[in-house]
Amino acid sequence: MLDIVIEARQASLAPGMDVRRILPFRLRRMVGPFIFMDHAGPVDLQPGLLPSMDVLPHPHIGLSTVSYLFGGQVTHRDSLGVEQVIRPGEVNWMTAGSGISHSERFEDPAALAGGSLEMIQTWVALPEKDEEAAPAFDNYKPEQLPVFTDTGVWMRLIAGNAYGLNSHVKTHSPLFYLHVVLEQGARFGLPTGHTERGIYVAKGSLEVAGRTYKEGQMLVFNNCADPAIVAKEPTTLMLLGGEPLGERFIWWNFVSSRKERIEQAKADWKAGRILLPPTDNHDFVPLPDDRSRPAGSPAPQALS
Repeated sequence: MLDIVIEARQASLAPGMDVRRILPFRLRRMVGPFIFMDHAGPVDLQPGLLPSMDVLPHPHIGLSTVSYLFGGQVTHRDSLGVEQVIRPGEVNWMTAGSGISHSERFEDPAALAGGSLEMIQTWVALPEKDEEAAPAFDNYKPEQLPVFTDTGVWMRLIAGNAYGLNSHVKTHSPLFYLHVVLEQGARFGLPTGHTERGIYVAKGSLEVAGRTYKEGQMLVFNNCADPAIVAKEPTTLMLLGGEPLGERFIWWNFVSSRKERIEQAKADWKAGRILLPPTDNHDFVPLPDDRSRPAGSPAPQALS
């Protein structure tokens, strides 16, 4: 059964960098362990404005950030000393755990040529036992990720398990995350064995039970549904979901099962107890003014 249809909302992260924000949504905070989802681009910007798009060093706790590109490239630097350029089809999986900071910079003008920069970023909440895990970062190349093709269907399993495929991307709870491309008229079904499942229409449109859903919408289903999905035109989907983890609080870039841990993270960032990336430590995003924002209420978000 279809639980809800979420309409992406526009959010501005920096000059020239507007995103479609899908999660969290006031009527549906999470899908499985996924608590945040942004779709950025395609970005068409003059090269001279490139630095204005950069996401300066900012902190995270209690989650994994997942970056996946359709086009362009982004340079990641973090407080572990990692420096990694991510390109289309690769996965950057950064687990914040007890605390990490990172930046994302757009340093190659060619990566924006013709509006080629386009990316999806999600946050995956951690189980309570892993919320204070040591921070970690991994980059996975396209050839490390399982791909399946059928008539009119191409899909890459980014993480987890689905359709008999298993990804070697390290995760902390049962989930699935897929990039799916359908030709016009192709028929497709949801993966089974997961309690919560969502379909985000990144491009194109699809038909489910006689109704048409378009670009920028997410459809969320319970585990009893087995809908027939038909592509109305060439269509790109992101499928995600898994097992729910229970209540989570989200404030700015912090996620936790405990409100008091959010307050501690605020104090830690303000006091400099969360280190900056050693190769990108000349500036940072300050803690937002939160006088009117209780813990658990989203403040302006960084990209990831």
